[in-house]
Amino acid sequence: EFWALKDVSFEVKRGEVVGVIGRNGAGKSTLLKILSRITEPTTGHAEIHGRVGSLLEVGTGFHPELTGRENIYLNGAILGMKRTEIARKFDEIVAFSEIEKFLDTPVKRYSSGMYVRLAFAVAAHLEPEILLVDEVLAVGDASFQKKCLGKMGDIAGEGRTVLFVSHNMAAVQSLCSKALLLVHGQIDAIGDVDSVIQGYLCSGNNFNSNSRTLVFHEGRSTQSSGVLQEISLSTDNQPTSVLKMGGKLTIQVKYTLTNNKNRHNLRLGIAIENYLGIRVMNFSPSDQQPDLLQMATYKGVITCEIPELCLTPGLYFITLTIGNSIGDLDRVERAIQFNVEPSDIFGTAYNSTPNQGFFYQRANWSLTNLSK
Repeated sequence: EFWALKDVSFEVKRGEVVGVIGRNGAGKSTLLKILSRITEPTTGHAEIHGRVGSLLEVGTGFHPELTGRENIYLNGAILGMKRTEIARKFDEIVAFSEIEKFLDTPVKRYSSGMYVRLAFAVAAHLEPEILLVDEVLAVGDASFQKKCLGKMGDIAGEGRTVLFVSHNMAAVQSLCSKALLLVHGQIDAIGDVDSVIQGYLCSGNNFNSNSRTLVFHEGRSTQSSGVLQEISLSTDNQPTSVLKMGGKLTIQVKYTLTNNKNRHNLRLGIAIENYLGIRVMNFSPSDQQPDLLQMATYKGVITCEIPELCLTPGLYFITLTIGNSIGDLDRVERAIQFNVEPSDIFGTAYNSTPNQGFFYQRANWSLTNLSK
């Protein structure tokens, strides 16, 4: 017997912005459908106080035979708004959606991008007290996604309640005051956004692994040549994936070239990303020892030693790229992950926390007292 959701119980207070995260099939969309009254729960109930506006998957919420103009008024009526209230917001909705030319066209003829533009504009501007948003923003182009996220930030700032389903961890981190992680239809974690996101990213991965074979790695491009073979991490010659802030980090990358000609002008890129997918560091022997890889044979191990890892506590990923003067030969996204733990790096009982940026920097300080 399969349950899309089971034993899910939580409370969202007025004005909270909650990010709902989880892998595909975890039950996120089902949860929003129940809260939107589209789907009835098999057991239990959802208690909601306030006018609800929802933006779920493309195809829900609008009548396909009606025009964009007619659907704006229909949605407002469903929300319990008077026609004069809707008319007051009408121009704002149309301007935000950027589909003025197609306003009197039946929405069944809209592209998925046009549909989402209008659907989001309606849901956001008709001022529901509770806004439910599924991962439909992925359909729009980059500039419209940015505009939508900005509008959601405005909504959150107005004290309205938002439940936001997304695979965009950066958006969840910036918009939400709380996060909820669903795993196989059940709540695995709820609370602080950073902690829940990092727990989500650690789940299902080889978090305790200090080495990864890359041949069948899930982050490898389907067009990759298989040059990158293995990556391993260590500190002070001890294999590990958990490092102290300010500690040493040694990264070793094993490669095998499929063609001996490819070794000419060989180059390697090591990129470190934080848990939001933001690149925070990049290393390449070409930058500091440009002649090193000119001596490379068709098979070898490239070692990168970082004497002091100046990253603040948190979860990080390493992406590898190897190539030559012609172009990239192989690339593995998020080849391995590691965790940085707090440490008294300055000897002053100071411990950095994850919300204090991505780096720390040593500095010399002085004070000059000035007379009156």
